[in-house]
Amino acid sequence: MPRHLPVLPNQPASSLNKDGTRNFVHPADVSGRFTNVRWVVFAVLMVIYLVLPLIQIGGRPAVFLDVEHRRFFLFGGSFNAQDFWLVFFLLTGIAFVLIVVTTLWGRVWCGYACPQTVFLEGVYRRIERFVEGPRNERMKRNAGPWNASKTWRKIAKHTLFVLFSLFFSHFFLSYFVSLPSLLDMMQRSPSEHPQAFAWMAVMSVILYGNFAWFREQLCLIICPYGRLQSTLTDRDTLVIGYDVGRGEPRGKKKPLSARELGEQARRQSSSPSGEGTVEAPEVGDCVDCGRCVHVCPTGIDIRNGLQLECIGCAACVDACDDVMTKLKRPTGLIRYDSQRRFDDPSIPKKIFRPRLLIYVAVFVAWVVGMVFALRSHEPFAANLLRPPGGTPYVVEDDLVRNTVQVHLVNKTDHDVTYHLEAVEDPAVPFEYVLPMPEVELAGGADRHVPVIVRLPEDAMRRGLTVRLRVRAEDGDEPRELTATFLGPLR
Repeated sequence: MPRHLPVLPNQPASSLNKDGTRNFVHPADVSGRFTNVRWVVFAVLMVIYLVLPLIQIGGRPAVFLDVEHRRFFLFGGSFNAQDFWLVFFLLTGIAFVLIVVTTLWGRVWCGYACPQTVFLEGVYRRIERFVEGPRNERMKRNAGPWNASKTWRKIAKHTLFVLFSLFFSHFFLSYFVSLPSLLDMMQRSPSEHPQAFAWMAVMSVILYGNFAWFREQLCLIICPYGRLQSTLTDRDTLVIGYDVGRGEPRGKKKPLSARELGEQARRQSSSPSGEGTVEAPEVGDCVDCGRCVHVCPTGIDIRNGLQLECIGCAACVDACDDVMTKLKRPTGLIRYDSQRRFDDPSIPKKIFRPRLLIYVAVFVAWVVGMVFALRSHEPFAANLLRPPGGTPYVVEDDLVRNTVQVHLVNKTDHDVTYHLEAVEDPAVPFEYVLPMPEVELAGGADRHVPVIVRLPEDAMRRGLTVRLRVRAEDGDEPRELTATFLGPLR
């Protein structure tokens, strides 16, 4: 089949005009199999977002990031600030999954699961369609003068935008203060909790400004993910594209006019072989209806090839399939496929390729590191420290005295009693003084426990070590702590 180049439009079909000014995008309504999948995914993600603060696991919300007290609860696990290094594995895991997904299926994350898409397409633009009507009505009303209909619709839309922004920002805040605390705060004066109120107000303004005005510009200007797609994808990545060979040249198949029919009859009468037959010009399956452009949430024309602005939502696929079905032509003129198969549809799909083998190796390394990190997570932390600002040692009555501190941190969310004891060494006559051999700590609490160690001055030598053992009453393995004993050397 001969290949045809797509006809580029004179005016850019995007969110920017030729002179660089903003071209506000008004996506048309669309329905179809991919759109239905998106609505289901949007609903599931929205339910998860709203339900997580309500689900209780072990008496705590499923996700509770108590930044004020530096305690974090994730699906029954309890962590504190000393476990912050585990965030490295969380972030690298998310980044790795995103890289693999992009390599295999392009920007499906952007089109189906990105919070920007979920909230914009699943909530705010649905509100806009409900209040202001479909695309053509909105564009006509916006271009017209201000009247009663336009005024009340704008006021109603933006009022709903503000209310939903306040609702979502409050729920976001509940991840950090817990839902019961949030409900209590809402019944009190903002002056009693100014930090929480300020965060809620700032988040509300950001959400409203983003979804009421900035919208797709966040994906095009701020988000770096789209600019990385050229390095994350290859010619075998599943992307949304336009079948140029089948669709070009664009246009509607028109019957011959009366003049052309007459010309054809004259040529046929003068040429028995029929060489003078006049045929209608050949056109592709694309009728250039522009439906794929009208439904695009970023306003691009997918027929111009893979573009930075494409978020892989497949709205254009549903729109084009609907037109092809009405015209009784095969669907798939715009579809999910690899760029290699768009050039030659006879090539089989290729999933496994060299870069995926590298990803498998990286994934194995990440799993090993993650398992090690989780196994090293302990229910309590204990360290033997020296008091800040104190003297290293004191000599009195022929005794060398060291004062140390046992820093205990209870990483669990319940009370635990800890037992401290000295580890005696018969070869070294240390004398231990433990003012608090038992320490009870509330969940997430910590305490510095002083310990005094004395040694006769004539027994002092280099390399002596203080040894203490800390044991949790709930059965955790005891921890042995060591520190160098300091004193004068003869």
